[in-house]
Amino acid sequence: MASTVIKRSSMLKSIAGGLRIAASRTYASIAVGSDLVSAAPNVSLQKARTYDEGVSSHFATTPLHHIFKGKKVVIFGLPGAFTGVCSAQHVPSYKSNIDKFKAKGIESVVCVSVNDPYVMNGWAEKLEAKDAIEFYGDFDASFHKSLDLTIDLSAALLGTRSHRWSALVEDGKIKVLNVEKAPSEFKVSGGDHLLAQI
Repeated sequence: MASTVIKRSSMLKSIAGGLRIAASRTYASIAVGSDLVSAAPNVSLQKARTYDEGVSSHFATTPLHHIFKGKKVVIFGLPGAFTGVCSAQHVPSYKSNIDKFKAKGIESVVCVSVNDPYVMNGWAEKLEAKDAIEFYGDFDASFHKSLDLTIDLSAALLGTRSHRWSALVEDGKIKVLNVEKAPSEFKVSGGDHLLAQI
């Protein structure tokens, strides 16, 4: 029993230490004014879908310019599908504001996470958000690596993941950018916060 408590305590300290280190680093190679498409050249995302849909599409991916060029888009990135805060608060904060985003001329709201498109599809369906939000997988984290928005969450058995972040992107250019510097900063990249900035 004492051994289990010590192991749990050590694991929590390791996670906290890793998050503290991440919180002290400089965030993102992108900034307001950056071209998101150019910042992640040759990167494509995988639209949420069932495995059978993946097979029938020959595992097609979506180039970034198809998502952003000529459009006004809200995008938010999360560490992982089915994770606590992301499921209970983060995605719902965008879903509940979808009409307000549309009223401000936003053509699409995009959620991206370091997951495969099949997990993203299951998560979108579980949250009943697929009609409001476009979900994309960044299965190998190449999108987030290109933007310098990854975090090592191996201590939580998640491996390389995305920071929580949000942006308003117009014709590929970043107009508003929010990146959380600590796990407790949900408000920084939540739907209400971004909506107030548009």
